Amino acid sequence: MPTQQKVLSLTRQLTQIQPFTGLVLWQDSPHRNTEAITLEYSYMGYDTLIKGKDKYDWSALEKLLDSIASRRHQAIVRLYDTYVDKPTTVPGYIKSLPDYKETKGKSEGKPTSFPDWSHPEWQRCVLAFFEKLAARYDSDPRLAFLQVGFGLWAEYHLYDGPFALGKTFPTKAFQTRFLRHQNALWKTTPWMLSIDAADDETTPFAAEKSLLGLNFGLFDDSFLCKDHSKENAKNWRFFGDERWKTTPRGGELSYYTDTDQKKALAPNGPHGIRFETLASRFHLSFMIANDQPGYQPMTRFREASQALGYRFHIEKLLATPAGLEITVRNQEVAPLYHDAYFSAEGKRSKTSLKGLCAGETRLCNIAGAADAKALQIACDALVPGQKIEFSAAL
Repeated sequence: MPTQQKVLSLTRQLTQIQPFTGLVLWQDSPHRNTEAITLEYSYMGYDTLIKGKDKYDWSALEKLLDSIASRRHQAIVRLYDTYVDKPTTVPGYIKSLPDYKETKGKSEGKPTSFPDWSHPEWQRCVLAFFEKLAARYDSDPRLAFLQVGFGLWAEYHLYDGPFALGKTFPTKAFQTRFLRHQNALWKTTPWMLSIDAADDETTPFAAEKSLLGLNFGLFDDSFLCKDHSKENAKNWRFFGDERWKTTPRGGELSYYTDTDQKKALAPNGPHGIRFETLASRFHLSFMIANDQPGYQPMTRFREASQALGYRFHIEKLLATPAGLEITVRNQEVAPLYHDAYFSAEGKRSKTSLKGLCAGETRLCNIAGAADAKALQIACDALVPGQKIEFSAAL
């Protein structure tokens, strides 16, 4: 006897930018109170949170995360130690040690301080700090992505400044230890590195191929620059063309020239290629675009946001004796990197939407459910007020 199935009708539209995706504003942007974004970005120095040996004050991070979540957004946080024209963020108790010696020099023509990576307490401090950070914030819905690294702006380089491996920049051995440490700590929250970590003179990846198997995502802080196809694309390829299927990709629109920002979202971009085209090519989930409200109307800003990340579309919906059977396709350029499940009538599918790649379909069943109108997507990684939508025209 054939299985009884009934094809169901359902119409839904996406009305919002989807969580974990889109163009990003800095957390202090005057434009941050908008539904055109779901993510806000912030740097954070180590000394903001580390107040002594194994002593931590999380209040600044808590305030940041709560503020962003109050706008129904999530945070991208980058920990950094070196920044042009600023002191390092090495904690004060380490700077006061008699054998800790920082380097002072110029970067981009400005006086800049560089950490003493030869000091064992600074190395120990960094590893211990991330253990506490992950124990407290892994799986925290307020934190969407964590970015880590070394050098200027934590972008894995000292292209302008006194570069000395083992002194102003950590040794490859310590970097290897650091990377494996992060990989063991972050089970839920995606952590990311700059694509500049591809540099074989600075980092251990070329010599230690097993590091490429770690679960880090990537960010590109000069996206759409003039030489992107030559320089940046090479670094992306180094880490593997298929990495986007399991770990997120993002970045920031280039600041190399005024034109890079002014025309970033123009029809042909600043250098002859449209933003959406390049974002699709690299399967991006997000892109920091803090200056764009000054160059483009928010309608264009929102349009560009919608071209990033995932977009779920139900292609078939059946009622069966066992429950609802859903065939869903990801119509956008990147997967969702958190578990999410179709649900109805208090029941969830056992099949997660995590990792559903661009253009692919997945079959999800909700046992015991029958009401298609109650269908929604449940995700425990969202802040209050957020939801993952789907479209349908059945």
